[in-house]
Amino acid sequence: MSGNTFGKIFRITTHGESHGPVIGVVVDGVPAGMPLSEADVQRELDRRRPGQSIVTTPRAEKDKVEISSGVFEGKTLGTPICMFVRNVDVDSKPYEAIKTKPRPGHADLTYWLKFGHIDHRGGGRGAARETVGRVAAGAIAKKLLAANGVEILGHTVEAAGVAVEQEVSPEEIRKNVENNPMRCADPKVAEEMKRRVLEASAKGDSTGGVVELVALNVPPGLGDPVFEKLDAEIARALMSIGSVKGVEIGIGFKATGMFGSEVNDQLRLKGDKIVGDTNNSGGILGGISTGMPIVARIAVKPTPSITKPQRTVDVAKMKEAELKLEGRFDPNICPRIVPVAESMLALVLADHMLRAGKISPNRFKGSK
Repeated sequence: MSGNTFGKIFRITTHGESHGPVIGVVVDGVPAGMPLSEADVQRELDRRRPGQSIVTTPRAEKDKVEISSGVFEGKTLGTPICMFVRNVDVDSKPYEAIKTKPRPGHADLTYWLKFGHIDHRGGGRGAARETVGRVAAGAIAKKLLAANGVEILGHTVEAAGVAVEQEVSPEEIRKNVENNPMRCADPKVAEEMKRRVLEASAKGDSTGGVVELVALNVPPGLGDPVFEKLDAEIARALMSIGSVKGVEIGIGFKATGMFGSEVNDQLRLKGDKIVGDTNNSGGILGGISTGMPIVARIAVKPTPSITKPQRTVDVAKMKEAELKLEGRFDPNICPRIVPVAESMLALVLADHMLRAGKISPNRFKGSK
């Protein structure tokens, strides 16, 4: 299977399956000498792990990270960093009875059509559990970006049909997101989101939503014309996350109903910098960063695993069949996608900053 590696200079390769022994990532291209500990990575994995609240799957994985290479005496070596977590709370029995019955909305059918022989346990390689490796790698990318003044924030702006109507500030995101199970920057809206999510879950159904990402202090000049535009690579990275069905940068699809005079970010001087009066472009013009905050949103579909009966086909018998899933599922995946989406944006920005020379490979040389 190809397609498991992402990035050019800052490169990651994820490995492992949902119910396999371990799941993890190999990260290459990290400058030598950067302070890095398992605790740095664990903080991000704890945000992604299951069993955090009543709106996530109860699968009880600690996701304790182990770094097996690339770090010595608390600093990166400049060599590949291998990280993994052990899958502990695995229950494959519910999947044995349906191994020839592709689950609607999942990758079961397409994996079977492409590869024939697949790991049916919990979705195997196509499961959301694969994102453990992305978040572990993203923790390193975030630390590298933070050392260069760049901050990435993510939050749920819509879930189960309930949306945040007013723009929220970075301060509100920092203050509120980790204090409610929906990871919403508006606490009152978060409560209504949770109520609607649990209401649908009680009926055996699931819900989707929208997650917004903001990158602050991104330097201008990232991205290359024509096929390696920064927004194109961000969109590719975010679309690679399971359950993401759409990406928009800046005002996105809203621009289709507006006039050019409304959409264009008119320019002015702020000291010795050229800035826009607005940021409808989401910090990117012509595929190159402007220096304004990068803003992206992703459309997250309802979790495909639901307990309502559904129709499928038994591929062993080539007969239509009914499917009723049993197991542990997320009623809404938005809260757990937040750290995954942040990580993918961080990976793109770290890679492009290295490619543009904004981060030197010798950035930490001689540091203590």
